[in-house]
Amino acid sequence: MQRSFTPLIEMLKRHGLRPTRQRLALAKLLFGGANRHVSAESLHEEALGNGAKVSLATVYNTLHQFTAVGLLREVSVDPNRSYFDTNTTDHHHLYFQDTGRLEDLDAAEVRIGKLPDPPAGTTISRVELVIRVSGSPD
Repeated sequence: MQRSFTPLIEMLKRHGLRPTRQRLALAKLLFGGANRHVSAESLHEEALGNGAKVSLATVYNTLHQFTAVGLLREVSVDPNRSYFDTNTTDHHHLYFQDTGRLEDLDAAEVRIGKLPDPPAGTTISRVELVIRVSGSPD
């Protein structure tokens, strides 16, 4: 493997994942720059455009594996559409319905006045808010 993959190899190993060629190619796209939101389809297209030979099924599997070990967060914007977020800190999202764009919203910018009591024997582990907006921003 090239030296540029060394940090990614170490990251995958730290999270209990074998650094396969496909995982490394996708990790380089996901974690090689600023935080981002991707769908499986958009990441697959980007991977193919960068010369990676990966199937859409492999992209889906890898995104779910990365999510399971805490490298990504899945953000469901509706029952048929999910994004994968490289920013795993506590934050919320703005979802632009007209364009399908997802944007981070700092948790400190949101105040939630009251949450329902969780069912007996459970605790609330995290609150995720997706605010859907339509129209184009100025």
